[in-house]
Amino acid sequence: MDESAMTDLIYEKQFRVRTYEVDLARKLRPTALLNYLQDAAEDHARQLGVSVGDLMKHNLTWVISRYHLRFLADSGTGSVVRIRTWPSSREGLFSCREFEVLADDGTTLALATSSWAVVDLATRRPVRLANHLPEYPLLSRRVIDDDFSPLPPLGEGVSEMPFRVRRSDLDLNRHVNNVVYVEWALETIPPEVTDGFRLAELEIAFRAEALYGDQVVARCSKEGDEPSPCFVHQLVSEMDGREVTRLVSRWHPAPDQGE
Repeated sequence: MDESAMTDLIYEKQFRVRTYEVDLARKLRPTALLNYLQDAAEDHARQLGVSVGDLMKHNLTWVISRYHLRFLADSGTGSVVRIRTWPSSREGLFSCREFEVLADDGTTLALATSSWAVVDLATRRPVRLANHLPEYPLLSRRVIDDDFSPLPPLGEGVSEMPFRVRRSDLDLNRHVNNVVYVEWALETIPPEVTDGFRLAELEIAFRAEALYGDQVVARCSKEGDEPSPCFVHQLVSEMDGREVTRLVSRWHPAPDQGE
């Protein structure tokens, strides 16, 4: 496929980083970037005729199953961030979507790949995409070659932090928005890591939904030491012990810490 044809298959959207989207170091928060990705994906899905609004007319909706992100450079307040996204595959129950995150000068800030399913709103179970979605163009190029194998379980030395689901945590599907889970998981990282390191990689497996009023416990175990610590995270329902989300976060020394 020639370059012009590839470009036609890629949707691009720009965002300007706001002051309320940065952390204490004035850098774009990973959760804010995830919101950008979600926003760009929804816009492109609408253009393709398969947005959440389109699906809800048929009692269906999109849910995200997996994310794998690599953070390569930082962006600060006032910067322009360009999101390039496209669906790369559609087979069985899942469709993969890719993301490239670029600075205004073309510098790559992050890469992400994701896997999505369509769920029947009545049964809360995934449906076969070929039977429920219209055809739409695919670009088979993956930005991260990931087959989405199971993430590792928690190790020893687990720390915990409870969260109660608020109305503001819910999305259009009336369950906790996927970005909220990431926010809760990252809150369990020790301050000495968040102060001296930057998030380099994040893998997420969404396994069940949490609803308004649920109590969710975020658990975290450290699996790797400096210079690049690694953590395994698990979010579970306090009521029945159901695993809601599992994550792996990898950290590198912040640039002002010698990297």
